[in-house]
Amino acid sequence: MVEEAPRLRELAARVHTADVVDAMGRFHRHRCHLMDLKSPTPDRLLFGPAVTVSYLPSCEKSLPADRYNFTELFREAIRDGGQGRVLVLASNGYPDASLGGKVKLSPLAAHGLAGILTDARLRDFTELAEYEFAAYCSGEAVHWGGNAVTPYEANRPAVVSGVVVRPGDYVFADAAGAAIIPGAEVRAILEEAVRVVDEEARFVETSHGESGSAGGPKQ
Repeated sequence: MVEEAPRLRELAARVHTADVVDAMGRFHRHRCHLMDLKSPTPDRLLFGPAVTVSYLPSCEKSLPADRYNFTELFREAIRDGGQGRVLVLASNGYPDASLGGKVKLSPLAAHGLAGILTDARLRDFTELAEYEFAAYCSGEAVHWGGNAVTPYEANRPAVVSGVVVRPGDYVFADAAGAAIIPGAEVRAILEEAVRVVDEEARFVETSHGESGSAGGPKQ
């Protein structure tokens, strides 16, 4: 898949989330999309294979901070490398908790990640926009979330806003929303999404032609 990365990025740049969702619908019946996302970088496409970290309600006794913390779980998530990957953080029912901000998420830039997707909140939108990665979340936070949730496990299947994300699945997100693509089918899905775009463009062009013909002068 590494050698295919440039081709995948080229295909991804030609489509939008709705096109990917339509393409997924031609292959699968399950829901793959996330809606109502907010972003400090809405003009940036987020695309890449997922690494995951799941959170649980904070409990110092059962989840001691020296083991269950973002630094440790992030290292575990990117143990095979972080370049071009998307960090997916699953809040598991805590969409209003903050899972990171400018300081905690700075390692994403240092390790070359494409960005972050979470169903919870992020802090410091202004500063996050200055990093090179893209970020999509449920909204901006002003309060830290460590009193509510704690990182629990890395690189296991996670559920984000009702959508399953497995490590290696591809994340596609833009200002409209996000879609999760099975890793083994990412090229086929993106190629189908390009076909969706082309089909819709032809339909619009034909519709405009018929409208112009109907309303124009008769020869």
